[in-house]
Amino acid sequence: MSQQPNVIYLKDYQAPAWQIEKTDLHFDLDESRALVRSTLTLRRAPDAAVDAPLLLNGHESVELCRLSIDGKELTVADYTLQGELLTLKGLPETCELVCETRIYPQTNTALEGLYLSDGMFCTQCEAEGFRRITFFPDRPDVMSVFTTTIEADKQAYPILLSNGNAVAQGDADNNRHWVTWEDPFPKPSYLFALVAGDLSCLEDSYTTLSGRRVKLQIFAEKKDLDKLDHAMRSLQNAMRWDEEVYGREYDLDIYMIVAVDFFNMGAMENKGLNIFNTSCVLASPRTTSDAAFQRVEAVVAHEYFHNWSGNRVTCRDWFQLSLKEGFTVFRDAEFSADMGSRTVKRVEDVTLLRTAQFAEDAGPMAHAVRPASFMEISNFYTLTVYEKGAEVVRMLHTLLGPELFRKGTDLYFERHDGQAVTTDDFVAAMEAVSGRDLTQFKRWYSQAGTPRLLVSDHYDEAQKRYSLTVTQNCPATPGQDEKLPFHLPLSVALLGTDGQLLDMGQGEVSRVLELTETEQTFHFDAIPDRPVPSLLRGFSAPVKLQYDFTDEQLQFLLQHDTDGFTRWDAGQLLALRLMQQLMQDYRQGKALQLPESLVSAWRAILNDQLLDSAMVTLLLTLPSEAYLSELADEIDVDAIHHVRQFLRTSLAKALESDWLATYKRLDSDQPYSPEASEMARRSLKNLALSYLMSLQDGVYLALAQQQFETADNMTEQQAALALVVHSEFAECAGELLGEFLSQWQHESLVMNQWLSIQASDPKSGALARVESLMQHPIYDARNPNKIRSLVSVFSNQNAINFHKEDGSGYRFLADRIIELNRQNPQIAARLLTPLTRWRKYDANRQSLICSQLQRILESGDLSSDVYEVVSKSLV
Repeated sequence: MSQQPNVIYLKDYQAPAWQIEKTDLHFDLDESRALVRSTLTLRRAPDAAVDAPLLLNGHESVELCRLSIDGKELTVADYTLQGELLTLKGLPETCELVCETRIYPQTNTALEGLYLSDGMFCTQCEAEGFRRITFFPDRPDVMSVFTTTIEADKQAYPILLSNGNAVAQGDADNNRHWVTWEDPFPKPSYLFALVAGDLSCLEDSYTTLSGRRVKLQIFAEKKDLDKLDHAMRSLQNAMRWDEEVYGREYDLDIYMIVAVDFFNMGAMENKGLNIFNTSCVLASPRTTSDAAFQRVEAVVAHEYFHNWSGNRVTCRDWFQLSLKEGFTVFRDAEFSADMGSRTVKRVEDVTLLRTAQFAEDAGPMAHAVRPASFMEISNFYTLTVYEKGAEVVRMLHTLLGPELFRKGTDLYFERHDGQAVTTDDFVAAMEAVSGRDLTQFKRWYSQAGTPRLLVSDHYDEAQKRYSLTVTQNCPATPGQDEKLPFHLPLSVALLGTDGQLLDMGQGEVSRVLELTETEQTFHFDAIPDRPVPSLLRGFSAPVKLQYDFTDEQLQFLLQHDTDGFTRWDAGQLLALRLMQQLMQDYRQGKALQLPESLVSAWRAILNDQLLDSAMVTLLLTLPSEAYLSELADEIDVDAIHHVRQFLRTSLAKALESDWLATYKRLDSDQPYSPEASEMARRSLKNLALSYLMSLQDGVYLALAQQQFETADNMTEQQAALALVVHSEFAECAGELLGEFLSQWQHESLVMNQWLSIQASDPKSGALARVESLMQHPIYDARNPNKIRSLVSVFSNQNAINFHKEDGSGYRFLADRIIELNRQNPQIAARLLTPLTRWRKYDANRQSLICSQLQRILESGDLSSDVYEVVSKSLV
């Protein structure tokens, strides 16, 4: 069994004793190793003790070659190298430290620090990757001005990039060349970046509000040069939006993005040189789905927005990670909402919260948005930090209003430019501009779990007074048994009998109620009749809300509510009620029946051509198996899958002519367009085809085949392929899979979808198919994108097969985790998620999952990444 890693606590934070005023880096790159020379201009912090030692983080893979202080070479007697920590004592108040190290990027399979990706040198230093390059105080509150010189073979690595602006370049001996980059803005080591390779470039420019011209460059392999236009447009749109909405202007002469195929994350906001997973930057209609187009736009914007919310103002320590990530996710969500449909974006974000983040809150790895402790920081790049963190910022925006919120962000950036700060500093700026005490609100940062709101109402006919009583509580989470009341906004409206919004006083037709107590009652006067309440409009807080709506009230909201989210949610609640009743019938062996009322409601929505197609798609998409699982006290895998399939097939049969008419109406031979309206059209068209294909009728198989063959875009071709592969038409599925492989085998990202479609196939025998695909030449067990596409999709999106009662899915995943623990600990730890929720299954599955967790724990020398997740899961 592995030795337990050290636990790091927020309460133990101490400011660094030494600051680095200037960092000069020199990289000598070749095919077998990299030599790194760092020259650090050091100054002892004013409040540090005179004898304070200098602590430099390293890694077992880094060879220390030479150290000198102010030109004097040090011997082993002058420093202590214990484990991965280098300690120097007795230093003068200011000095210059030169450190030379040797590293081996070619064998770095963890994809942290400096590594080789398909013949290209690149870096990933967040959170603690820089210590794999050289010895350095690798913490976010040590900020330095970096100058970087890269030297390499001119033919093999014609492009040499780093942070900031290129200030010098030249040729060296032996057909080598060098480039020096200078970043004038202080930054922590986690924002350092380097790229060296043979790359092509798409170049454009952007003129800022103040009239400065910024060069924009996006680098990729030559074969992918035609897939960069969308990312460039997205970048320019993000730059313009950030100026208009936040007053933030870009600060360097150049902004660069590099596409990398081997990458643990989605993208990285390194100052001026963003390194991206290819899946988040490459896009073309023939090879990229609409969802992937939207993801590219969102991620490009996210990393650009980090230039201020993360780079110019960064986090003091890793406990404050949501300071930059939650804030920036909120910013990119608002950008995406402005670029497309605000309602669709909100529903997508809420769906992710409800299915995955709420499950995280209820599991063994539950933690606050600002956690109190961790063993391995890589495990805290979570939905709680990112998505729930964004919801916390959104609540501040709701409570203060857009005008005061903007003033708060202006003050925040003005106060803390060039600093490493905390979530308290962010909230303090909001308090300063609003004059409000937000002390209680900050519990969102320190308390874990999903609050639950129980809402009841009363209507006084004589006084025409309507009252809402709201109680809040939050379940216990690991290490936090008792929770104090949260301060949260509950947005509400009241609908009259005619479906119109009622005046709630002072001309308001909607109101934000501020909850601060365990129980509160709110009164509304001059309400003519008992209204139907519209609750949690816009999903104004990340909570679970319970109110005893009747089916008639939900149908009323579905028909009349003006808030897109609550209208969608009413439809989801209706479907959930039915599905939960059908699951009970299924377990009791009763015949399942589809109520005519649901058919009528769906027919009305489907045939309402005044509704936006994207909204129709949302309203007519059944709650997912993942959401049904999250809501269940004990997950009944078979009942959930069977009932959802029954409803899909029954709704397809009952509305067959309507689905077919919708499909034909939306079919178009117009050239592909990435506009939001066209994406909406394709989404509803593909939804109609998916219902028709559930009927397993040869007529609709032919329709899907035709769409596959004639589609001029990946959205429609991929949708048709998935529907055929997931159908009972095995022979046709094999033919289309072969044709798709032949057509796209040289497009790595497309092949990821080819793998995912097969991994998510719910038909029996899925595990055998996945194991067979692991031997396919397309699959690369070193590439995180391939692992996610096959292993993660099977484990997280194919519940009926992954959770087979023989435990074979659990054994398969445990085997992969044990292998990856040695190769890439970050990816191994993230694959563990479906095993961490073992308490929600029946006794047999609980036993099977726990035995695999125990096997992982006893498998050998576990990384801190994997050990933390497994050990916490077994408690």
